[in-house]
Amino acid sequence: MHPNGVLLTHLFTALGRHDAAAMAACYREEASFTDIAFRLSGRRRIHAMWRMICETDIRAEFEIVHADDRAGRVRLVDDYTFSDTKRPVHNVIDSRFVFRDGLIAEHIDSCDERLWARQALGGIKGLLAGRFRFLRARTASDKLDAFIERSPEH
Repeated sequence: MHPNGVLLTHLFTALGRHDAAAMAACYREEASFTDIAFRLSGRRRIHAMWRMICETDIRAEFEIVHADDRAGRVRLVDDYTFSDTKRPVHNVIDSRFVFRDGLIAEHIDSCDERLWARQALGGIKGLLAGRFRFLRARTASDKLDAFIERSPEH
């Protein structure tokens, strides 16, 4: 397996162990992370996001689709209880990566945002959040900021 495939295996195996510190070590200091809710810059905020996620009941299965010197792709399936609503979520994610110097420089996750919102939020809130990124982003950003404020590692 390519060394960047090993890096991705380490990243997602650490997610399965709920080991956010091991996950953060996979990213460059100036890395970026983007998904349907977050747009994060820098290892510190990415690490905080993974710490927040690792405090949940998340279970992850993954398959390395591709990894070479420059880029990688992973098929990830997460199952967890969305903390705000206590609703179960089964999320199929396409993770894409850009590598630099043996670490992750860019991490972009995509999934069906409407399906995610329907599962996580339900009702009219889910309908709106599934259609409007700014609703997901504002909630996610506020939640991460509150987590960082009360975190002992802050």
